Amino acid sequence: MTDRLHGRVVVITGASSGIGRAAARMFAREGAVVVLTARREPLLHEVADEVIRSGGRAMSIPADVRDPDQLARVAERAVDAFGGIDVWINNAGVASFGRFEDTPPDAFAAVMNTTFNGVVNGFRAVLPHLRDRERGIIINTVSVAGRMPAPFHAAYGAAKHAVLGFTESVRAELEQEGLHAVHVCNILPGPIDTPFWQHAANFSGHEVQALPPVRPAEAVAEAMVALSLNPRREVGVGAPARLVELGMALAQGPIERQMGRQVRRRMFRQEARRRSAGALHEPMADGAGVSGGWRRPSRGGSVTLARAVTLASLGVAALYGYHSMRDR
Repeated sequence: MTDRLHGRVVVITGASSGIGRAAARMFAREGAVVVLTARREPLLHEVADEVIRSGGRAMSIPADVRDPDQLARVAERAVDAFGGIDVWINNAGVASFGRFEDTPPDAFAAVMNTTFNGVVNGFRAVLPHLRDRERGIIINTVSVAGRMPAPFHAAYGAAKHAVLGFTESVRAELEQEGLHAVHVCNILPGPIDTPFWQHAANFSGHEVQALPPVRPAEAVAEAMVALSLNPRREVGVGAPARLVELGMALAQGPIERQMGRQVRRRMFRQEARRRSAGALHEPMADGAGVSGGWRRPSRGGSVTLARAVTLASLGVAALYGYHSMRDR
């Protein structure tokens, strides 16, 4: 254990598995007090026990991010128990795979309610406390899908785009009010090896697998710790966020077409799968660990997300440069 975050109070939503569980372990190793919340109470206690056995401090508070009153109680209990909140991590999220037209309206709404409204509710819960102290950090687990098209998981892509627009607006409000020590940070991971893929609803008719290349959940947890020590507006994990933005600015059409082909070819297996709402409406017993078992060598010749963006960006930039030189 180290003491880089000694005594700081860190609240993590979606802490029962995946990135949230990895983050709980990593923050505890850095000396932070971790407050864990998610729907699956037994798993929260399990994560808290891991932290305590390793010498850290933890408290588990079951809550559903879709309910603003429940998240407000999480914030209040953290403040009552530990005197304040230093870092709040909006990490909970769910997805639905399949064509938009095959996705039932209630499934689409459920993705938006957890993945976007859950972040809004987190802000409502913690901002009054950060405002009172005039300092603190909010970290959002967004996704590279917030900057790029998300074919065959349109609700998730819409939710992540909404998170970015919402957080950038609130950040500007805080800066206008002079609350420069209240930081809003966004992390944009590419595909991550967690049970997220098993928990997603599936209306595609096929088995779903994580898009390669898949990074470990610990890579996102490390980014969270780094932002807690040195806040920044936005960082990427896997596909570089700024490269994605450049690619979309220079070659939006080619990237959209490439993403559509890659997602259809690489995410859906040939095996049939019955329609499932996954963990959209109720938590699932499956997928309790940090990893979802997706890390494996990618097949040769595949075009990864970062490579597709790079090739499209460089191609359009070269074409633009050629025409600029020719017109001189």
